[in-house]
Amino acid sequence: MDRTSLRSVAVAGATALALLITTAPAGATTTTVTHDEQITWQGWSGTAWSTGTAAGTTGTAAGLTLATPVGTILYKDPHSSTRRTWAYGTWTSPLTQVGFSATELVTSWNADTPAGTWLQVELQGTYTTGTRTPWYVMGRWASGDGDIRRTSVDRQGDKTSSVYTDTFAINNPAAGVLLRAYQLRVTLYRDPASTVTPVLRSVGAMSSNVPDRFTVAPSAGHIAWGTELAVPRYSQNIHAGQYPEYGGGGEAWCSPTSTEMVVEYWGRKPSPADTSWVDPGYADPTVDHAARMTYDWQYDGTGNWPFNTAYAASFPGLEAKVTRLHSLDEVEHFIAAGIPVVTSVSFLASELDGAGYGTAGHLMAVVGFTATGDVIANDPASPSDAAVRHVYRRDQFEQIWQRTRRTTASGGTGSGSGGVVYLIKPTDVAWPTVAGSTNW
Repeated sequence: MDRTSLRSVAVAGATALALLITTAPAGATTTTVTHDEQITWQGWSGTAWSTGTAAGTTGTAAGLTLATPVGTILYKDPHSSTRRTWAYGTWTSPLTQVGFSATELVTSWNADTPAGTWLQVELQGTYTTGTRTPWYVMGRWASGDGDIRRTSVDRQGDKTSSVYTDTFAINNPAAGVLLRAYQLRVTLYRDPASTVTPVLRSVGAMSSNVPDRFTVAPSAGHIAWGTELAVPRYSQNIHAGQYPEYGGGGEAWCSPTSTEMVVEYWGRKPSPADTSWVDPGYADPTVDHAARMTYDWQYDGTGNWPFNTAYAASFPGLEAKVTRLHSLDEVEHFIAAGIPVVTSVSFLASELDGAGYGTAGHLMAVVGFTATGDVIANDPASPSDAAVRHVYRRDQFEQIWQRTRRTTASGGTGSGSGGVVYLIKPTDVAWPTVAGSTNW
């Protein structure tokens, strides 16, 4: 299960500016899709560290590191009850205008955290009234689990906003107080007796205002029809019952399984030493490893969105982020550029022909499109690796991925992700360019 079923998806409280995206192959009729959602992704890396405020940290093109710590703190890990003193330094982004009135924000980061190091990412928002939120913890993270238990933080909020595991959300957008601007603060930690430092290669945030909707207008697409990427196929279901301490076992590992498929598509994977802890009788041990290294001890699951992209970016030469896309038209640009896209979906069994199941929250990797524009997905909720490839109707898939509201099996109302994706690629592969899109 992913975060969709537990997250309060915000309702747009203001009229969204239309974004026009024109997509068509050479010589074909141009199709224009008008979107009523607003999405932007803003981030810092390389020379951009100089735009923020550093205290004990220094930024270079390679990343932000802990230089001369500003002090030490005693951290009691809430999930292991261990107490340990850490040296630390911070970097705080400039106050950043979203560019519209937003209802949600998700941070993501790429970092290296050698043994004896970790980091924390925080957010402080500015409302459209000019008042500010508290500093919210958006994640305490390390690529391993030998020093701290990576975790989100519950019970954070004020009368206007709350944090749901990995997502900042306005409580009642209809009241008219929304998010106008924000700052991010990253704290880097290391053992005081060591000079080894974490390296923050990038940090950023996806801000959005997605209207409350049960249906979305279908996109036309065309630029990636007939294109399928050779993404490895891994089933989560063959791991059922394995290591239930990591979110309940393989039957719940859709997110790390999808992430691992894309990581290995790019030629990276955990080493035999990394997976040496896995029972040698288990197939595909890299999936078990991905589940362990994306596990959020507070959420008690492996579906924390930025923990998955941070895991992907822990492999040499990869970068990753969490964002939203406007439509399958945008996904086609990624497929055409050779980049698979991990999507967050939820649906009844009757809403997705060929799936054979329903889910309150699930992730799968879009790896291509048929010659007639239907979606080719590596769906980890399959009985075997060989059965992972599915073709899903384009119109159905777009609905279950893009909507923010859905009817549940009991007849109630549930939430949808509103187009959330993981974008994972090598640093030397360019992001696709789409006119008018500022969301990656």
